[in-house]
Amino acid sequence: MTTLTKRYAFSASHRLASPALSDDQNRRIFGKCANPHGHGHNYYLEVSVSGDADPISGLTLGRRAMDDWVRDSVLERIDHTHLNSEFPEFGDRVPTAENILLVITDWLRTNWVRHFPGHDFALASLRLEETPRNSFQI
Repeated sequence: MTTLTKRYAFSASHRLASPALSDDQNRRIFGKCANPHGHGHNYYLEVSVSGDADPISGLTLGRRAMDDWVRDSVLERIDHTHLNSEFPEFGDRVPTAENILLVITDWLRTNWVRHFPGHDFALASLRLEETPRNSFQI
């Protein structure tokens, strides 16, 4: 079994604040990230799939097929958006990097069958880099 990992970039803005907390509580928990006007990041998403290499092509998964799947499932939806206001998934969920990664996982899994019907490989892991010092992995 082999694992293919590809890295993708997107930009998005958000505000870290829970509607269940006061402004003071949000500032204590999220610091400057609770700014009412929000802030943005240049994110890097690493998507890994694992499976047996095809005996004819030698590929775990065609690179273009993987790019199409990630573009259709994630990048076209999220790039240059404001997460709090444009996605119902963040209506009552704070758009932390951890939660963004959970939402992206759902989007990718939802589109798996449409892009790869009958293929015998799996989504192995996802990694989201929010800053050079902060990354999260599922």
